[in-house]
Amino acid sequence: MPTDIVYLNGEFLPLAEARIPVLDRGFIFGDGVYELIPVYSRRPFRIIEHLNRLQRSLDSIRLVNPLPIADWEKLINDMIARHSGDDQSLYLQITRGPAPRAHEFPKHVTPTVFMMSTPLATPPRAQVENGVACITTTDFRWLKCDVKSVSLLGNCLLKQMAVDAGVAEVVMFRDGSLTEAAASNVFVVRDGVVLGPSKNNLILPGITYDVVYEIARRNAIPIELRTVSEQEVRTAQEIWLTSSTKEVLAVTTLDGHAVGGGAPGPVFRRIHALYQDYKNTVMRRVT
Repeated sequence: MPTDIVYLNGEFLPLAEARIPVLDRGFIFGDGVYELIPVYSRRPFRIIEHLNRLQRSLDSIRLVNPLPIADWEKLINDMIARHSGDDQSLYLQITRGPAPRAHEFPKHVTPTVFMMSTPLATPPRAQVENGVACITTTDFRWLKCDVKSVSLLGNCLLKQMAVDAGVAEVVMFRDGSLTEAAASNVFVVRDGVVLGPSKNNLILPGITYDVVYEIARRNAIPIELRTVSEQEVRTAQEIWLTSSTKEVLAVTTLDGHAVGGGAPGPVFRRIHALYQDYKNTVMRRVT
């Protein structure tokens, strides 16, 4: 079965044949939004939540959704069926479309819709068992981080900072408070309580963030969503990264200093196990 088939503007075709006009506003301005949906056992994970977030992003940039949810579901499942892997990472992107270069929104333009699927790469067992190292920096991105925009230059610069330092992620602070990481949400544990930044314009409302919150509440694990100070992060017993591809991953070193005992902590281990149980139950996956 082909593995390089993509969807572009109503057509499935090989990736090498997919083309967009050079004046597409996604290319010129980064004027578009995207979603990344993990697929387990050929089933898209929390598809409605992902599509709802897509709608919020589209609303935020004043772009009409080109498809109703039912059509998106059919299209996504069609894309999954065209690829051989049971576990996939499905990426979809909508830009405002091609138009003469001008900053103001063009009238009567057709959005560009693109979708592709690649093998899903979740953290290897060694990372889950041992945790990962991170560094910190100031959050210098724009003030609408709740929009899942294709304008990701700030995040790319941050991720390269992590690569240059030989670590997994960059944890960010703005005005002395935790925001998120370059491509992850962040939770910490202090005195047995899970703390995470409240949803606002400074963080992406992560789907996995929501799952962690729901699991904690359902299992009587204390959790608070509020402003989390930099000092609280630096003195936390546990720090976690969460995202669609990282799932839930422990940070065991921050700026070269051990987090807690320098190994994934007991609250992480419980949440990670509960997350895997939830995922397997929801996706009807037999392991």
